[in-house]
Amino acid sequence: MTTPVTYGELNAFMENYVGDYPSAPEGTNFWRTPLLATARADERFDILPKIAAPDHSLPKDLLSTGKSIIVFFIPFIKDLAEENHHGKIPCRNWGLAYEATNDLINSLCTEIRDFLEDAGYHSALVPATHNFDPVILMARWSHKHIGYIAGLGRFGVNAQFITPSGCAGRLGSLVTEADLGDHPLVSEKELCLHKNGHKCLACVRRCPVGAVNANKGIDRKKCWARLQSNLHETRELSGLQQTTDVCGKCQVLVPCSLGIPTPEIKKETNLIYAEKSV
Repeated sequence: MTTPVTYGELNAFMENYVGDYPSAPEGTNFWRTPLLATARADERFDILPKIAAPDHSLPKDLLSTGKSIIVFFIPFIKDLAEENHHGKIPCRNWGLAYEATNDLINSLCTEIRDFLEDAGYHSALVPATHNFDPVILMARWSHKHIGYIAGLGRFGVNAQFITPSGCAGRLGSLVTEADLGDHPLVSEKELCLHKNGHKCLACVRRCPVGAVNANKGIDRKKCWARLQSNLHETRELSGLQQTTDVCGKCQVLVPCSLGIPTPEIKKETNLIYAEKSV
């Protein structure tokens, strides 16, 4: 026996859960209001092995009876993004936010699963991070590509995922038997200023190791090497979890950090960047 669940009910459940979730270590709250998109688990997702990784799982691989994809974005607060702007090494709070948000995402996915189980629907979960091929450095279940197809956001030049609340944050997703329908948040082909024909490439200039290229996108090996050196060779991230591979410099104080970028936001960001660089 099943009870219908609507997108609105699920969204309210998620917002309440994140709003009530305990603050991160030392009482810091790193998060803004989460975003939710849902999509029918149909043939649109068959393209995943072509646009993501060759061995990328399909929704039916996770749950053969699945009818819907649920994908959500938990955006970071502005203060955290601004703090991580300074220097070439990520601030400690950025690493702590990464750890705390992964815990939140895994907990939220479990709570959503239980919420849907109570209504009579099975669901399948995947970890918030580190479900990738260590050779090609591509995820076997990419929350970003799932979000792209579901209409939660679009990719920037830096391969970060731009949502209506920006790209500074983390994603989670699951597959469920509940029929939630299509509820995209964006319909535009692109959100990135550069991809829309405007001058920007702030993310290219922000990368401390030149891993982001305007034409080729992100050099995954160079980026991964930087994440590893940040974790193992810096004082700022000393003692954090061995899976805390972070940088975030191309996500902070760029026009797409906290919302959908516009030329006006770019001008404001440039002014803020200049002031904070003094």
